[in-house]
Amino acid sequence: MNSAGKLIGLPQTVDLGRIDEPLLICGGAYSNIEALSAFLIAAEAQGFGPDRIIHTGDVVAYGAEPAATAQRLRRSGVHAIQGNVEESLARGRAECSCGFDEGSYCAELSADWFGFAADRVDEPLRDWMRELPHQLTFTMAGRRVRVIHGGASRINAFLYPSTPEEAFEAEFEAAAADVIIAGHCSLPFTRPVGSRLWHNSGALGIPANDGTSRVWYALMTPDNGSIRFEHIPLVYDYERARSKMIAAGLPRGYADALSTGLWPSVSTLPDVEQRQAGQRLQIAA
Repeated sequence: MNSAGKLIGLPQTVDLGRIDEPLLICGGAYSNIEALSAFLIAAEAQGFGPDRIIHTGDVVAYGAEPAATAQRLRRSGVHAIQGNVEESLARGRAECSCGFDEGSYCAELSADWFGFAADRVDEPLRDWMRELPHQLTFTMAGRRVRVIHGGASRINAFLYPSTPEEAFEAEFEAAAADVIIAGHCSLPFTRPVGSRLWHNSGALGIPANDGTSRVWYALMTPDNGSIRFEHIPLVYDYERARSKMIAAGLPRGYADALSTGLWPSVSTLPDVEQRQAGQRLQIAA
């Protein structure tokens, strides 16, 4: 793999070339240094160097240590792209541009954690975020792969397991890809769309609203001319991360979510995902 990559096409799209080895996919570290550190330790134990790891954006969000978490990801050397939060911090915006519905409880809570993070992320870290690509491309098993944060043309687009197929088809057309790896929605899933494949590893920094404290990453493997994804749960010291959030005065709903596995609000989720809240995920590879 060419770990540096090269810029192609749109500004801040980096092509990694041809990749023949398995990769680890993660995203949404969300200012949760405990979860990110546990993941990096697990990756090293499995023999994955930084050039074989991809983070799909939003290293900063709900947790208590935005600067430390961003610095940890930066120093790790893994491939990382901008999420809407990196983009917002890099451009000096006053809000996270998460895409929550105006007036929703999630939008209200985001004002608190984003202000907390913005006060703690210094200019050198913002410079690093500014230099991150928005997207990555590579080929694996003869398939064109594009790594995005939310949508191919809108960084904060939400695509969920129940999103109508035509929405996924439009994203694939915009991306000119056979496989899309995305983040943003914080739910782990892999969805076939015709002959193409959409994958979201879930988030490292917050549970998947399934009533457990587990967080998620994924293994991507070339497999006899195709690509296989395996969703992997991660257990980490969530009580330490939760205690730090409470001590920092961050929204209690997100702090408690680390232990209960339930998000403080599901109002922005589609009906199907709202009904599934609290149901323990059982994800096939």
